Amino acid sequence: MRRTLMFLPGNSPNMLQNGAILGADSIILDLEDSVAPDQKDAARELVKNALGSLDFGGCEIIVRINGLDTPYWEADLEEILPMRPAVIMPAKVSGRDYCKTLEEKMAAVEKEHGMEAGCTKVLPLLETALGIENAFEIARFSERMTALFLGAEDLTADLRCRRTKEGGEILYARGRLVMAARAAGIDAYDCPFTDVEDMEGLEKDAEFARSLGFTGKAVISPRHIAAVNAVFSPGEKEIEYAKAVFRAIEEARQQGKGAISLNGKMIDAPIVARAKTVLDDARAMGMEV
Repeated sequence: MRRTLMFLPGNSPNMLQNGAILGADSIILDLEDSVAPDQKDAARELVKNALGSLDFGGCEIIVRINGLDTPYWEADLEEILPMRPAVIMPAKVSGRDYCKTLEEKMAAVEKEHGMEAGCTKVLPLLETALGIENAFEIARFSERMTALFLGAEDLTADLRCRRTKEGGEILYARGRLVMAARAAGIDAYDCPFTDVEDMEGLEKDAEFARSLGFTGKAVISPRHIAAVNAVFSPGEKEIEYAKAVFRAIEEARQQGKGAISLNGKMIDAPIVARAKTVLDDARAMGMEV
């Protein structure tokens, strides 16, 4: 389960070596924004070697590749896919044509190296106005799509607006992305909170993202991992309430009751579904339920 996705620059050997001990559920080895154009080849080689030699423990490995509007993306796939990362994160995904080009290249590389077709998942990074508007068609393009990811910095540049801590300027994009992802039956991940020092602001932003329906949140600082993990983990009260829901259902079944209530409130299908999600998530995190 992904609660935190930690970005690590692909050209930083020290950060790559320490990635597994930071506490994030997923690590994003970045070949795009954090790598200067004259360092792309070196970063790609470093990430390739890291995938082949480092033990990342239980961390899921995601590699962010360069966008299809650059001269780097094909080499990224040719060198990185055979190393079998769990997920590829393409930058600035805009719609079906983009997805089709990416899919064809990934399939060709997989075939060339004797890999199972479709074995590498895709987590599209939506960071343009066009990408946000095409979110649903991107989310359901193929079985590779594991989630949608919101990139706020490039998006606000595309929107020609100022990026703020409050995030009012990305509220529509957040809602649109979550709706598209959930409609397609996949997860949704929120953009990082970029003020490393503002822990109170981070927690508030993460809690708001969870309230909108996001599955988890990216981070750019190890200091943010624990707080984001906590926000996106079921709390003790949530778990106890979810368990109480299922106890009430069992008691009603034993008594032959058709209507079920808990603490004076009726238990309907949405409440049961939310309770099941809480308990499933808690089990996935190794929590006692």
